[in-house]
Amino acid sequence: MPSAVSPQWQEKASDFFQTSGFKIKEAGNSAGTFVGEVAKDAKVNVADAAEKVGSVVKSRWAIFQQPSTRHAMQERFIAAAATTSMFLRKGFSETKEKVVVGKIKVEEVAKMTAEKSKNLLTDIERWQKGVASTDVFGIPIELAVQHQQSSTPIPTILMKCADSLILSGLNSLELFKAQGDKKVIRQLVSFYNQDPNASLPEGVSSVDIAALIKCYIASLPEPLTTFELFDDIRNARSSIHLMRNILKKLPTVNYMTLELITALLLRVSQKSLLNKMDARSLAMEMAPIIMWQKDHRPEHYKQFWIQPPKLDSKASLDSASSYTAWDMLSDGEMKDASSSIPLDDGMPVDFHAIEVIQCLIEHHNAVFTDANETVW
Repeated sequence: MPSAVSPQWQEKASDFFQTSGFKIKEAGNSAGTFVGEVAKDAKVNVADAAEKVGSVVKSRWAIFQQPSTRHAMQERFIAAAATTSMFLRKGFSETKEKVVVGKIKVEEVAKMTAEKSKNLLTDIERWQKGVASTDVFGIPIELAVQHQQSSTPIPTILMKCADSLILSGLNSLELFKAQGDKKVIRQLVSFYNQDPNASLPEGVSSVDIAALIKCYIASLPEPLTTFELFDDIRNARSSIHLMRNILKKLPTVNYMTLELITALLLRVSQKSLLNKMDARSLAMEMAPIIMWQKDHRPEHYKQFWIQPPKLDSKASLDSASSYTAWDMLSDGEMKDASSSIPLDDGMPVDFHAIEVIQCLIEHHNAVFTDANETVW
């Protein structure tokens, strides 16, 4: 059974609750008053801020509305627009210039490609039809003379090469022996096959000019001394008088060309202290291409002017172009451009032929007394 609560504690509890209710009410009133004041202050602050912002905007707008300010801003806008326009025009101009330069380069490449293709097609056509009418390499010497514009009975290409060497090439070291540039020689052969009367291109070295002379002589279907007189000339090497009389039996073109070549070799030998090529050395280089018997032609030189065999009428153009088309396009770049040009092609050395050419060099003026002696 619960114990009875004393009246004293009941009185205290009643006082506590009454006091607490009053304090809570008082706290609520205070909190409401504080919140109201805060809200009021916030409204005031917002109104003040809005008023300040509006004032600033009005002030700035007033400044913008002033004629001087508007004029300054317009000038700034105009300047900015002008600068932007200038950059755009500059960019367009540079782009246009680059397009023009690119177009020029493309046109140059296209022109070079077209020229190379034209030369290739010309060579293929020449291969199909045989030696072309303008060719000077690989044809009989009398035909070459007939086709040229000069009335001199000597191939023009030899005269131009000889003149060039006399003017500025006699001192070149090991002239007619030094290795020639295969690429340059091929280009010169093609150049003169297309235009036999052309002048020598500028910048060709004396060594390459001498190599071109050797290539031309080696390209002849028959040697300068002819097959018919080979033995007679060979046996007359010890007698100037006999040599002179036998050489008179040569065709005029052969005789005059042989006189020119040996006169040039004489001039080269006279500079032997500088070029290291005396008459004997020159004879060893030139004899294998000036004097040779049938079936002993210096075949190595064919690489500079050779045309493939004539095609059968049923043969295709592809078979012709595949013969050396890649070589024509590469201009010999796949090979060593400065490789040596052997003279004997592995054939036994004909020392008697060497002695003949040495005799013609050393005794040139005595042997060719009846010729129109070459004078430089």
